[in-house]
Amino acid sequence: MNKRSLRDLPPQALDGKRALVRVDFNVPLKNGKVTDDTRLRASLPTITYLREKGARVVLLSHLGRPKGGPPPDPQYSLKQIVRDLEGLLGAPVEFIPDPVSGVPATRRLPRGGVALVENTRFWPGEEKNDPELAKTFAALGDLYVNDAFGSAHRAHASTEAITHLLKPAVAGFLMEKELKYLGELLTNPKRPFIAVLGGAKISGKIDVIRSLLPRVDELLIGGAMACTFFAAMGLEVGSSLVEPDRIALAKELLAQSGKKMIIPRGAVIAPSLERASEHKSVSADSIPKGWAVYDIDETTQHDFRARLLRAKTIFWNGPMGVFETPPFDAGTRAIANALVDAGKKGAVTVVGGGDSVAAVAGMEDKLTHVSTGGGASLEFLEGKELPGVAALENA
Repeated sequence: MNKRSLRDLPPQALDGKRALVRVDFNVPLKNGKVTDDTRLRASLPTITYLREKGARVVLLSHLGRPKGGPPPDPQYSLKQIVRDLEGLLGAPVEFIPDPVSGVPATRRLPRGGVALVENTRFWPGEEKNDPELAKTFAALGDLYVNDAFGSAHRAHASTEAITHLLKPAVAGFLMEKELKYLGELLTNPKRPFIAVLGGAKISGKIDVIRSLLPRVDELLIGGAMACTFFAAMGLEVGSSLVEPDRIALAKELLAQSGKKMIIPRGAVIAPSLERASEHKSVSADSIPKGWAVYDIDETTQHDFRARLLRAKTIFWNGPMGVFETPPFDAGTRAIANALVDAGKKGAVTVVGGGDSVAAVAGMEDKLTHVSTGGGASLEFLEGKELPGVAALENA
């Protein structure tokens, strides 16, 4: 998976050139304000490097899932993030509302100047990987840099078709970092290698479980998906979230995994989320009818922590419980803290995108790598080829 990166290009290939950078600015907004700028900050190393080398930086991104067709919905306009981006860069950002008529604006940019093009998904060809739209985008730059790992699992005009038209097409620093740390999990992890998988459903994680089982030393299971494994073991799960159509599969995975798959020893349960104050802890074989599992219990937290502190490589994706609703955030917080402490002992700690990112907010600098792509990181670890990565030039 070795791809040419921005650092492979000689600085003179950047000076004065228009660098068209596909970033992932798909950020949460509330009343036109950015509520979490993690993804904006993640793009800064690439943008700053290009500016320092005298490039004219033209940024492309999608935002949300706007309904197709004119007129575009203003709540999905990237114009809303210009001020936040300017604040982070400490420099003005020119907004280009239309890529078709925007070419002269890119040529007028000063060396080190930055422009942001309107939401790529406002044009119907984007998600169809339309070569005509890609041609429109390609006219905005002299070279192409893909730094949007979070969109790399989709073959869209701004991530795949464009690479055939605009060369060199290389990985940005964020993309390079994602490929390095996720790639090492699959090819050369330091051992013991432990994966922790949580979240609501097995169905979204089956292929990841299948891909990781032969590679890991242990696979720790939490979240509601543990309930489907409990059911597969013949345990009572009360009114917990279970996927009845996946119980046979869970049995098969348990049988295949030998001692590798570690299921919670107990759970924190309540009659319902609304009645969270009535919560109590029980062992996995004592879940009463009419109660539901909302977190891993303290015994499991201690067990998982002890295992993680022995690891040299850890991959984590998916919360251990309904962490938006205290007290059911305790299990997820315990895993986050165990990762930080394992890191202090020299372990490589990688968090897959999605919900897990929210769970480690504020701790990013104490972890080796927090992925910016939920779906993309899982597809990568399933061993699938990501179109946006495959399309970049090989090193």
